[in-house]
Amino acid sequence: MAAVWTLSGGARAVLLLCWFSSCHISVSAAGTFTRQLSFQLNPGWNSSSPPAGDLLHVRAVGNNDTLHFLFCSQGAPTLLLVHTDSASSSVQVNWTQFLSRNTSGGLQVEPESSVLSSAAVVFSRLLEYDDVNNTADPTSDLFPPYELRDFIWSRLQLSSPAALLCGTTPTFGNGSLCLQLSVFDLEGRDQSWPRLLHSANSSQLGVWLDGIPPRASHSRFLLELQVVGGASPVSSVDVRQSIDDEFTPSIFKVSQWVWSENGSADVLGFAQWKPVAYRRRRPALEDATPCRHSPPRPQSGVAAASGLVRAFFSEPQSVGLNVSFGLAGEPFYNSTGFLSWTLLVGVGSPPVDSFSPLVLTIMAVGLGTPMILLLLGGVCVCLHKRREAARTTYEPIN
Repeated sequence: MAAVWTLSGGARAVLLLCWFSSCHISVSAAGTFTRQLSFQLNPGWNSSSPPAGDLLHVRAVGNNDTLHFLFCSQGAPTLLLVHTDSASSSVQVNWTQFLSRNTSGGLQVEPESSVLSSAAVVFSRLLEYDDVNNTADPTSDLFPPYELRDFIWSRLQLSSPAALLCGTTPTFGNGSLCLQLSVFDLEGRDQSWPRLLHSANSSQLGVWLDGIPPRASHSRFLLELQVVGGASPVSSVDVRQSIDDEFTPSIFKVSQWVWSENGSADVLGFAQWKPVAYRRRRPALEDATPCRHSPPRPQSGVAAASGLVRAFFSEPQSVGLNVSFGLAGEPFYNSTGFLSWTLLVGVGSPPVDSFSPLVLTIMAVGLGTPMILLLLGGVCVCLHKRREAARTTYEPIN
């Protein structure tokens, strides 16, 4: 019986390792879906001089659907995602209406009947407060907010598959707030932390504050985001735990802001981030600082803040939240004068991180080794008892 039990235990350890590996392979295989990307800056603009603010259109074509990513600096920076069930859908811009910003219809996706879902993420305000007591409480000593719709935005700098946008105000001097949009044709990870897992249905926005002069010696910042939909967007933020921090050291959580429409249970889109920011341009573990988010609440006035929202949505409804950087006891913004944060935005459900091969191996070894040692100990005990029994057995008398 001991020999049979030892064999089954070893087989179980091997099967456990194979099962973990097959799960990882199956998840990796699911990420082979690709999209064909094309980029167009200011589509349909015929003048030799550029418009007041840029509009970038990234068309991501799948097998039988299309994702339209539209990134605009008309007012507050805005990323609009439109998902259609046609591989030939297109974007049409009426620049006269678009630039007037007084009516909807300046931007349309055709055919209109092909639109499955649409949502926009607006970076509306940058807030700063004086954390003189080092409590990281943003409700006290708030300075007047920076309205991002009033920023002076640079021309979009394209380097496929990314676009960089930087803005400033007269009070910033040489400081700036920058956003970098990256769009993907397949599943993968960024090379720098926090190395979020992206798919062909998502885009990534890197945000950083560089050299902004603080208004106090203990300054901390918050960034206000708004999600805009066409009809009663419903949203919630879930925080998911993990035991794997290989790709983002010391961070075992991921925040997922998902939204749907009209009370539907189907997730139409998401914004996903790791609750961490970095105080230097090249992220390192010692420069990581935690971040928090407020509960999402209904907002107003988003159409006036974003030209893209005004042009696309006839009756925009928005929900907003704040992301605050730094906890009590963490260094202030003044320590480095730099802060970076990364956000993933996409359609459908957010990507789910699987265990990495390293963690799978550690788990297999950690579970299999004690089992094998226990079984070997059982075999040794059984053999020892059999030897003792053989010594004490009486010999038969003829």
